[in-house]
Amino acid sequence: MSFFHAGPAPRAFGPRPGALRDGLRLSPGMRVGLFGGSFNPAHDGHAHVAETALSRLELDRVVWLVSPQNPLKDARETASLVDRMASARSQARGPAMIVSDAETRMGTRWTIDTLRALQARHPGVRFVWLMGSDNLESFDSWRGWTDIMRAVPMAVVARPGSLLESRSAPAARRFAFARVSSRKARLLPEMAAPAWTYIRAPLNPKSSTAIRRQAGV
Repeated sequence: MSFFHAGPAPRAFGPRPGALRDGLRLSPGMRVGLFGGSFNPAHDGHAHVAETALSRLELDRVVWLVSPQNPLKDARETASLVDRMASARSQARGPAMIVSDAETRMGTRWTIDTLRALQARHPGVRFVWLMGSDNLESFDSWRGWTDIMRAVPMAVVARPGSLLESRSAPAARRFAFARVSSRKARLLPEMAAPAWTYIRAPLNPKSSTAIRRQAGV
């Protein structure tokens, strides 16, 4: 999943004409969390975010969207898609968790394009974007971030070291009017965007960067 904008793109990116099916089996009315990232590697901190959202938002599914390759990161430092998919599957436990290469199948590069493509392919599905609070701090750097906020509701799950910073992040301030109390989190999938909530939960300190550092990668 490509989160950041490094200046003008040399050409427009988006779903390829005649792109492959996304491989998801979703039905109208389902409440589905979309959890994107490189998962390089996936760890129990990711599982914590996904499981917290599944429970607190009363979701039917959480889709782990494993990105093909973040263009702002050196591909030499990123494991293969096959390995990262396997890593995500090791953490995405239970029938409600789906590990997907939908972005590779659809040919989308940016989060906003992925969201639009999935909404077009699955009318009637109530999507919610999921992220850890560490990502909210830099969310205003994502390409089309205001469009993302207006496209689907968003749930932000607390992560260690980013509690105060994320809650005062530019995106949180810009969309303060759309913030929903965590006590009403289960209603979020039914709400029209923009709408977002900040969910406090027992914190898990794991990070992919730390795991790679320990492994000498």
